[in-house]
Amino acid sequence: MFQTYDSHSDPAAHGPRLAALRAELASRRLDGFIVPRADAHQGEYVAARDARLAWLTGFTGSAGFAIVTGDRAGVFIDGRYRVQVKAEIDAAHFIPVPWPEVRPSAWLAEALPQGGRVGYDPWLHTRREIREMEKGLAGSGVALIAVETNPIDAVWTDQPPAPAGAVRLWPDAVAGETAAEKRERIAAALRAAEQRAAVLTLPDSLSWLLNIRGADVPKNPVVQGFAIIEDDARVAVFAEPAKFGPEVRAALGNAVTILSPEALTPALTNLGGPVRLDPATAPDQVFRLVESMGARIAEAPDPVILPKAAKNPAEIAGMRAAHLRDGAAVTELLCWLDRRAPRLEDEPLTEIGVARKLEELRMARGILDISFDTISATGPHGAICHYRVSADSDLRILPGQVLLVDSGGQYPDGTTDITRTLPMGDPDPAVRRPYTRVLQGMIALSRAQFPRGVAGCHLDALARAPLWMEGLDYDHGTGHGVGAGLSVHEGPVRISRVSDIPLEPGMILSNEPGYYREGAFGIRIENLLVVHPVESPNGRAMLGFETLTLAPIDRRLIDPALLSGDEVAWLDAYHARVRDQIGPLVDPEVRDWLNRATRPLAG
Repeated sequence: MFQTYDSHSDPAAHGPRLAALRAELASRRLDGFIVPRADAHQGEYVAARDARLAWLTGFTGSAGFAIVTGDRAGVFIDGRYRVQVKAEIDAAHFIPVPWPEVRPSAWLAEALPQGGRVGYDPWLHTRREIREMEKGLAGSGVALIAVETNPIDAVWTDQPPAPAGAVRLWPDAVAGETAAEKRERIAAALRAAEQRAAVLTLPDSLSWLLNIRGADVPKNPVVQGFAIIEDDARVAVFAEPAKFGPEVRAALGNAVTILSPEALTPALTNLGGPVRLDPATAPDQVFRLVESMGARIAEAPDPVILPKAAKNPAEIAGMRAAHLRDGAAVTELLCWLDRRAPRLEDEPLTEIGVARKLEELRMARGILDISFDTISATGPHGAICHYRVSADSDLRILPGQVLLVDSGGQYPDGTTDITRTLPMGDPDPAVRRPYTRVLQGMIALSRAQFPRGVAGCHLDALARAPLWMEGLDYDHGTGHGVGAGLSVHEGPVRISRVSDIPLEPGMILSNEPGYYREGAFGIRIENLLVVHPVESPNGRAMLGFETLTLAPIDRRLIDPALLSGDEVAWLDAYHARVRDQIGPLVDPEVRDWLNRATRPLAG
């Protein structure tokens, strides 16, 4: 199985770890230290070796950071994790800090009123992060100090080794473009901008550029490494050479050189400028090394990010194929759960049991891995947005509870991410109204048409408006970018209040409004969408969305009286697509259930 259910936290261990870190900081004459979630590649999901935040604090969320001083230790988390963090950290040692409401610079200025030296690992923070923090600390007497070695690594005595997953080729037919063609496309952009080279620090940029995939980070098939692409399309890759077998090396050709990670520092200090670096993604240390020899830096976004985000027809076709197989597996799960619901009293079912069943069904459909740990959350756990079930937290599913299942798979041709919320038995009437409002928001975004130039920040309110009418909201973005056979959370596009990057044809995003009542239940409905051109009667260039995800949306929790005729028509048309495309892929018994589950709401 791909997912484990071990508890990642030992509450008794974190106090001694914090004490050891403070002793190490004192030996280095540091008054504090910043502990990010990210690794050197700014990955949302990190290898075991880089899980410093979880090791120190117990907090396992995919975003956040900690700041440790001599007498305070704050764990900074956004709205997605405010329930989760309370269950994972020891309140005797760590304090949850709402972020971004509380800025780290303001917290540090209060924690160190006399000033002080606060260390940070320049490999683990972007140049933009450090600039913003230094600006916030101006006049406080608190100075940021770049450390040569990470003090946590000095006290983490059983730190796992660096990942060394084998690299495999991603087929050109699925990629829709050869690696040589991609290299030339990016090199042409550098020449047009009069830039000599660009440093790539994101593993998914490296993986997309060279049509390779890896196994360094669980559930994210990326190759961890850095790369330098020059304006003549030559690429130097800095990663463990043993990961690259003869077949991969032959496919990459002579224009791609594989070097050890240790070769990166001398390479960065010998670059001729202008060198393109992305202050939003590149480590501060990369900037420091290039600057050390006086090379001119051209600050600009990673040149791969936008080409990667706008999927070509072959990539979209692969994603459609992956979603068909995935939709069949999810439909089989929903059918199985519906049949299990009447027997919950006599045949107990737990959250782990649901996650294992879904993984089993996906494996039968050919997944290579899951795309993230399945969120199988019943009752109060549903209110924890990014809940991870473990053997310690595993709840029995009780009749009448609401079950939220957020999951996805990595297939040979694409990546999926889907959430469904369903009642286990007779639905709780209290859930119907917020569920219907969430559904209305999901439908509104699915139906949206908008002119070119519109960004995710302009669309986010469409999904929230039905909830706002009830005085409700959710504390996460409405949608994130999704990679094609890459990371399930992919930048730079999002549907959120803070995303100002215009949407373009081929971009794939999630559509996942929700509602969470702490201690009671959670609701989320999620489909993936691909941006495509839409004909306009007046000739203006317009865009809209095609829904990729195909699986039933539970009808039993809907209050039909709240839906407009257009919303009912959309849902009925969507369910007709699900019946037509998923029905032939499942056995007759599941097909019969599917036909009942997707019957017209209007009929």
